[in-house]
Amino acid sequence: MRSGSLNKKLLRVAIGLAEPQGAQVTVLELRELALPLYDGDLEQREDLPEGARRLQQLMIFHDAFLIASPEYNSSISGVLKNAVDWASRPVPEQPPLAAFKGKIAGLLSASPGAYGGLRGLAPLRAILENLGTIVVPNQAAVARANEAFDDSGALRDPRQNALVASVVEQLLRVASRLKI
Repeated sequence: MRSGSLNKKLLRVAIGLAEPQGAQVTVLELRELALPLYDGDLEQREDLPEGARRLQQLMIFHDAFLIASPEYNSSISGVLKNAVDWASRPVPEQPPLAAFKGKIAGLLSASPGAYGGLRGLAPLRAILENLGTIVVPNQAAVARANEAFDDSGALRDPRQNALVASVVEQLLRVASRLKI
């Protein structure tokens, strides 16, 4: 959510690799959704908040997700988990988990630490797969990300850039093959 987020920088690198391959990208900032903490009583009383409805609509509309997520305490951020919880709620006239089932996801992470946020990608993968999302095997975790980007926002290390490119390419390839 931070304006200077390393994961936002990483996502911009990935978008720069995806768009020339024909991907139509919609960037979603979770901050813009203003999602309250998931609360079943709130949902029952007031239905889904506007931000949750917007999130679900975007997810249902798109075939694939490229998620750049920080690692917080060896897991995913509470903000991302909260968004997943709201997006998983039933949608009238849609099959269960319509925002997730049959979708394709690629996972990225950037962190100043030595593991690059890698420990947060495993629980994110497990959550998404449990909800019916196909998560591509390739993933990228950029370690020491506070030093990884140059002034233009590009990755300094060609190996890290190639790793991000492999996630993007695999995501686009799988999504194009599974699109009906």
